[in-house]
Amino acid sequence: MRLVVKEFLVDAGSLKYQDHFLEEWKKADVILITHKHGDHIKSDVLKTLEVPFYSTQEVSNAYSEMKFNLVKEGNILKFDEITVEVVKAIHGYNPNLKNGKEVLENVGYIIDDGKQRLYITSDTICFPHDYKADIVALPITAHGLTMSSYEAALFAKELGAKIVLPLHMDNPSYPTDLDYMKENFEQFETPYKVLEIEESIEI
Repeated sequence: MRLVVKEFLVDAGSLKYQDHFLEEWKKADVILITHKHGDHIKSDVLKTLEVPFYSTQEVSNAYSEMKFNLVKEGNILKFDEITVEVVKAIHGYNPNLKNGKEVLENVGYIIDDGKQRLYITSDTICFPHDYKADIVALPITAHGLTMSSYEAALFAKELGAKIVLPLHMDNPSYPTDLDYMKENFEQFETPYKVLEIEESIEI
């Protein structure tokens, strides 16, 4: 049976989750998870959905109650006319990630519908790459775990991205310096859009 995919859900996590999110999540045809941290996978809710899940072996090991289609860097997934490239991601480290919280296997996803390429980086620090994308969604909280807005602006520029969607703006543990973000994105002429919780953008 062919899977007709219209909606992808990426990293449906627990941070500021509200019960009514479930109705929106039920619309997903495919769910992609980048890494094992709970703010990227709310397993108690997701395991109730009858949807194909894609993620790494480390995520599958951490959430044995769920069944995953395993992916790793370099894989290409095909869904009708849509291609999903599984790409590199490097989760940063600080001492808060001791005792099993460190991410050893992390991936990003580039979703390509033949017209535009959307790159969801996962929580990652900066790294050399040859990826290209029209839109990039990336966290800029820094604290050793992800890029700061300085690296993020340069990373996005190298991608050729027309717009950046900053992520993790809702994480009180790792607040983003909004003035510094504005300064860097303007300095490198990188357009960006900060979305509020439940706000959407049509591209």
